[in-house]
Amino acid sequence: MAAKKLIGVDLGGTTIKFAILTLDGIVQQKWSIPTNILDEGSHIIPDIIQSINHHLDLYQMNPDNFVGIGMGTPGTVDLDAGTVTAAYNLNWKTLQYAKRDIESGTHMAFALDNDANVAALGERWKGAGDNEPDVDFITLGTGVGGGIIAGGRLQHGVNGAGGEIGHVTVQPGGYLCTCGKHGCLETYASATGVVHLAHDFAEEYSGNSTLKKMVDNGDEITSKIVFDLAKQGDFLANEVTNKVGQYLGLAVANLANVLNPSAVIIGGGVSAAGQFLLDLVNKTFQQEAFTTVRQSTQLKLAQLGNDAGVIGASSLALRFADDIDLSESARVANVAATIVE
Repeated sequence: MAAKKLIGVDLGGTTIKFAILTLDGIVQQKWSIPTNILDEGSHIIPDIIQSINHHLDLYQMNPDNFVGIGMGTPGTVDLDAGTVTAAYNLNWKTLQYAKRDIESGTHMAFALDNDANVAALGERWKGAGDNEPDVDFITLGTGVGGGIIAGGRLQHGVNGAGGEIGHVTVQPGGYLCTCGKHGCLETYASATGVVHLAHDFAEEYSGNSTLKKMVDNGDEITSKIVFDLAKQGDFLANEVTNKVGQYLGLAVANLANVLNPSAVIIGGGVSAAGQFLLDLVNKTFQQEAFTTVRQSTQLKLAQLGNDAGVIGASSLALRFADDIDLSESARVANVAATIVE
């Protein structure tokens, strides 16, 4: 009898990514569909069900070929009930019964977690985390998210807010965050935060700079543009990226001082700046981290890119597998992804 598979779903505000994987987390098939957020997001779960069922037909498979489905989602997740609420980028304003509806529509067991948490699980299992028991993950996108795996377990906290490193305060009284606080890391190190800094720095700068000219001309500025100009030696762009690295390095050092993980992994769109960004972060990390932490915690770039979400999500479904069929790697991933009772 053929070995059973996993399905991973990465639900985003623009795109829903899907993958079929082996129990060892090897991606065998991938596809995606646009996220239809019209009508208060009421099409999203039916679209997920329809897409999974369609692709099972396409690949001549059936629910018995799978141990289950795992999904990462924005919003506030009730892990036990399998519900989601307050996912505003999905236009979900009311409680969504994701587990109930997807299990009913696909006839497969289903589990879900926060999208940043599942990306952390993915990077820890098959990416830069090397399946180590203590790994922290930070994702730099439109916002800043995170996931903490400590003692081999994903940490949720008492109300699901464990790992919200984006809301660590790095500048008291600083930029207003969407969460209502001031000075959150998210307001400085996210893609939108980098652009905010660029505009503010340009307003006060009077020297020669391509970034300054672009801001003054009203040209579109993105975090990629800022980092690309910094790599080319633009003075103002370097001032901005140095500040981003300082804030991020401070947050990473404080996180590592508390948890002393084997690695802090940085992913998300802004991390496409690569080693240039990592060097900036590491400069402040080396200054602010406790000596023992500095010597034992590595800063790493994420390795899985867009696959981190579907791989991590699929590991949620390992809890439905017979442990006797799992490799050691999959058992370790299963322990990390399983809710602590």
